[in-house]
This record gives sequence, C-alpha cells and structure tokens, in this order.
Amino acid sequence: MGSPGFARSFVAAALVLSLAAPAHAELRISDLAVYLNDHEVTVHVVLLGAVPDGLHESITSGIPVHVRFTVELWQYIRLWPDLLLTTRTIERSLVYNVVTKEFKVASLKGESRPVFASRELRDAARVLSEVRSVKMSPATALDPAAVIYVRVHATAALNGENTFVARMAGTAEQITRQSDYRTLERVR
Repeated sequence: MGSPGFARSFVAAALVLSLAAPAHAELRISDLAVYLNDHEVTVHVVLLGAVPDGLHESITSGIPVHVRFTVELWQYIRLWPDLLLTTRTIERSLVYNVVTKEFKVASLKGESRPVFASRELRDAARVLSEVRSVKMSPATALDPAAVIYVRVHATAALNGENTFVARMAGTAEQITRQSDYRTLERVR
C-alpha cells in the first residue's frame, strides 16, 4: 500500500487546509454597464475591494498589487453552447514608492494611459479599480437579432501571484460577473 508516514502527512495537510479560514471575499464588481450604440459595444466596470485593508502593510512596504480584468463578449445561442465573440484583457499595477510616499497606478496590458500618482491610497485604489469605455466590438460586426452578454472576470493579487495558496492566505482574490442579456435591435 503506501507508507504510514505519507498517509499521516496527507491527513495532516488535509486537516490544516480544511481548518484554515479562507480569505474573506471582499472583491466585488459593483457596476457592470454595457452600452450599445450605433457604432460599438462598450463596457464600464467598477471593482470594489481591489485593495483590502489586510494588504495595506504589504503595499506600503513596496510590494505591488496587480489587478486584471478579462472582459468577454458572448453571443447566446439557444440549445447550443454560447459563442465567445471577443475578449479584452486589461491589467494594472499599484506600487508605493517609500521614498516619495506616493502611490502609482500604471497600465501593464490592454490600454495606454499615463501613470497616475497620488499620495492618497483611496485615490490610487479608485483609479486602479475603474475601467471605462472598453471597446468590445463594432456594432456593424454583430447580428442585429443576436442576443449578447458580457462576462467579466477580475482578479486582484499581491505581487501578481494568483494561486490557490495565495487565495487561502488572503493575498489574492477573484470574482466573475455576467451582465444581462441584450439585443442590438429594439424590441417593440
């Protein structure tokens, strides 16, 4: 069979993982707005709890926080698996400079924006967690009768490390939210 030492180690590890309190899920997507106009489909997302209180000491010691938004545009197809139309990934980081006592939010992927600097963590967290005007698809590329929806997957992790162990330790969190179903043509 197996060695008794391995079995004891396995049982001990399972017991520790079952007794360990998982991190409180403070990460929430509060606003998910999908705008359909004559030209394109755009998405606005606001993430709450991207910088939890438990990470303030780590951030002020210079460890960065990474936030990644994966925004997906889906087409609903009845009695068939839904069709993924397009995906946009936006990644940002929040770094504290100990010398200048300044928080800086920089875009790492998916957008080009200037670095935002502030001495207030609240202002930096707001800029880190708001994504505005993500252009998903031109309206002309979509079937006007199609039913579409947007799914957003957001992760916030200390030093960009989003693993099971990091989530159990409370240094990483993730959440997914889906919008309501929409059509391009107006229902009469």
